[in-house]
Parts: sequence; structure tokens; C-alpha cells
Amino acid sequence: MVLSLDRWVGKVAVVTGCASGIGAGIAEFLVDQGLIVVGLDRRCELVQELAKKLSGKKGQLHAVKADVSKEEEVVEAFKWVEDNLGPVHILINSAGVAKENFLYNGDAAQWRATLDVNVLGVCIATREAVKSMVGNNINGHVIHINSVAGHKVPNWLGINIYTASKYAVTALAETLRQELNHLGSKIKITSLSPGLVATEMTTLNTGVSEERQAMLKSMPILQPQDIAEAIGYVLSTPENVQIQELTIVPLGETF
Repeated sequence: MVLSLDRWVGKVAVVTGCASGIGAGIAEFLVDQGLIVVGLDRRCELVQELAKKLSGKKGQLHAVKADVSKEEEVVEAFKWVEDNLGPVHILINSAGVAKENFLYNGDAAQWRATLDVNVLGVCIATREAVKSMVGNNINGHVIHINSVAGHKVPNWLGINIYTASKYAVTALAETLRQELNHLGSKIKITSLSPGLVATEMTTLNTGVSEERQAMLKSMPILQPQDIAEAIGYVLSTPENVQIQELTIVPLGETF
């Protein structure tokens, strides 16, 4: 198997949650490979800063303000992409949230916020990307950034509804695969499930308890670049090969 990203050079990739962490790492990697990347995030100014940092690279990063929990903003963002850059070839659903909370006495507003981003946001962005791919006869690729917590429940107090949201992503990826097969589409779908990664949701999160911070910092951990390189592997496979599920964890992970 010859692995190459050449067929994606100059093509449009949309990355949600691009302001920091995994999304930013993926955007930087794809720009280095020569792709036209559109970074969607409600913190558009951070994506703009990243775009300046990446100027002069082989590809290019465009910052578009969009909160994936707001359908109208996502729809408008994809319209901007089509009107200004052309059809979407790759979608990477990287936006995600995790709020320290409990099921037995938790805040329903926080639960809804998690589901709006981690589940409905994925559905809406995927719908718009697939619509672009099908409408332009593109054999594209949709990648959901899932989690090992989408396959088993870690014994972490306070994780509340996050795991359920990631189990939903696992189901959404398989459901989309079946739908695309029914359509006779050549669009690929991949669920990529990392273990612990250094992001604003984990070791860089100042909004969690000291106990949680200490626990996270004591554990083996991946960096966003590790996930970006895994994305490169998934995208580099031949057109007849689909990596349906890829799990990537730090060596020594114990949960």
C-alpha cells in the first residue's frame, strides 16, 4: 500500500474546532501538506492568528467564525466555503466539549450544551459537507474525532454525559457509512478515537478541580500532532480502502 496525500493537494478541507488543540494541530498538518483548510470556530480570532503563522506554507488556512452548536452559523459557513473556495472534499469534525458535572445532581443546561456540540454539531456539519460532496460528485472523506470514551466508560467521576455523547458519535459514523453505501457513494467515513490528548479539555483546562488536573497530568498523554499524523494516515489510503475505526492511545494508557 502506497500512502500519499497528493490527491488532496489544493482541495478544500473543513476542520471544526480549529482554534486550539486537536483541530489546530490538524489544520497545521493539512496546510503543510498543501491543502486549502477552512477552520471553523466561534473563536475566529485564534484561527486567524494560526493562519498568519502558517502563511507561506504549501497550503492555506482560512478562518470562518461559526459555533457548531448553532445550525444557521454552520450552514452559512459552508455556503461561504462553496461560494469562495469551491466544494468540500474533506470534513474533520474536531469540535468537542467536556464539562465536569455529575448525572445525579448535574446541570441540564450543561448537558444540552455538550450534546449540541458533540452530537448535533457533528450531524449538521456532516450533512452540509456530504451535501457538497454529493452535489459535486466528489469522492470525499468525513472524519469524526471520537474518543476511547465512545467505546468504553472510563472510571472518571464527573465525566457525566460526555461518554454518552461520544458513544453517539460511534453510532453516527456507522449510520453514515450505511447510508452512503445505500446511495452507492464513494465518500469515506472514519471514526478516529484518541485516548488522552493534551488540549484545553484535559491538561490545559483550568476550569476543572485541582484533583482532576493532578490526575490528568500524572497520566501518559498524546499531543495534537500525534492525532494530526493519524489523520494523514487515514487520508493517504487508496480510494478502495476505508479506515472505518482507528484508535490511538499513548503508550502506557491504563483506562
